[in-house]
Amino acid sequence: MTQPTVDARRLIDKLWSYCNVLRDDGVSTIEYTEQLTYLLFLKMAHERETRPLAPERIVPAQCSWQRLLDADGDELETTYRHILETLAKQPGVLGVVFRKAQNRIQDPAKLKRLVVDLIDRENWSASGTDVKGDAYESLLAKGAEDIKSGAGQYFTPRPLIEAMVDVVRPTPDDTVVDPAAGTGGFLLVAHEHASRHAADLTPTQRTHLRDRFAHGTELVDGTARLAAMNLILHGIGAPTGDSLIEVKDSLLADTGQRYSVVLSNPPFGRKSSITMVGADGREAREDREIERPDFVVTTANKQLNFVQHIATILAMYGRAAVVLPDNVLFEGGAGETIRRKLLRDYELHTMLRLPTGIFYAQGVKANVLFFDKRPAADHPWTERLWVYDLRTNQHFTLKQNPLRRHHLDDFVASYAPGRPRSERVESERFHSFGYDELMARDKANLDITWLRDASLDDVDDLPAPEVIAREIVDDLAAALAEFEAVALALEDRA
Repeated sequence: MTQPTVDARRLIDKLWSYCNVLRDDGVSTIEYTEQLTYLLFLKMAHERETRPLAPERIVPAQCSWQRLLDADGDELETTYRHILETLAKQPGVLGVVFRKAQNRIQDPAKLKRLVVDLIDRENWSASGTDVKGDAYESLLAKGAEDIKSGAGQYFTPRPLIEAMVDVVRPTPDDTVVDPAAGTGGFLLVAHEHASRHAADLTPTQRTHLRDRFAHGTELVDGTARLAAMNLILHGIGAPTGDSLIEVKDSLLADTGQRYSVVLSNPPFGRKSSITMVGADGREAREDREIERPDFVVTTANKQLNFVQHIATILAMYGRAAVVLPDNVLFEGGAGETIRRKLLRDYELHTMLRLPTGIFYAQGVKANVLFFDKRPAADHPWTERLWVYDLRTNQHFTLKQNPLRRHHLDDFVASYAPGRPRSERVESERFHSFGYDELMARDKANLDITWLRDASLDDVDDLPAPEVIAREIVDDLAAALAEFEAVALALEDRA
């Protein structure tokens, strides 16, 4: 996210001050953001309905903002609850935003203050998308810091998203999808990138950018609502139309839709809530059984299933950038089968090894895989895999030393977006490996390192104690995740 404007900063401070008031009543940041989402939507609908030029009704009359302004005390609480229940049954964007909505603000006086003093006094429709969008996104970022809520698992560091988008370079003519959309960060940054030269766009391109450019799927109702609202506040989609965010499990089926760009950070959890049956006929046992004949291998590992799903939904010559944990690089069995297929049938051209300490979820060692879809051929499409190591001798923490966009400048420059990959140049952190060399590695293992950890040579070069402590915690958590994977594999064979 770019630095907020003065107006956005004022709004952020105002929104945050009300969050502090409600925290004493046990309302978490994410719950507060949800309540803001409902109220903001109703206020913006009211502004559209009462504007002098081309007024537009978005919500049913019995759900109007004016009803909240007119009510007090218990009547306000009852009215608000009925409005939420009514809107939850509506189709399109309304249904996604208000699905299973509940009032978490039990004190009617505080709800009234939120309605009258905070929401009603701002003209949200007149605010630029940068103002209200930045303000809303800042709350989502604050919510991600609330470890107890678990919201951080849906939040990818913005500098990483920006770097991924900068090298993939989505255009106004692309269709971009995130099959694990979270709060919509990838879709927003991709849209912002494609809209950079808005003055030069045709009316058709502008309409495409607003209504058909971005698509997301999110399994969790509350997160999907935040994503849907996030897009609307940034001018993407229409509050009266179909939602650009679908609430469902991406892995359930191939919908037949294809996209030219996939940007995603699938959930880090190991197990799926469903039984996967792939083309090999094997089952990975879970609660619900589904068949994905487009999957070449059956596994209960969610990340490997997301890789297969993304490979399916990518349009011919489409390009994907996906954040995946280390186990995807070296796991045998299904992991090896998928890696060999990616190297042979797709162009797996770049990998970014991410540093530890940049995600809210602990114990995550992750990478970004960049690959393009290619037509069937009698030769492998991957000629060379270029690996950029941003992990060795890099120490980041969420608070003391957070990842910034400039930390990724050298990676973006080395990637050389828009130029032939033959022009790339190796450097200390950027090495390439040929197809035959990769396929000859045991299990086609892509867990490749070549830099020596400087702290092993020089005790004076050790990171700060808090960084060492955090890295130990992360290593232990990662080890536990790998033991869990082994246990799952043994259970599947039993």
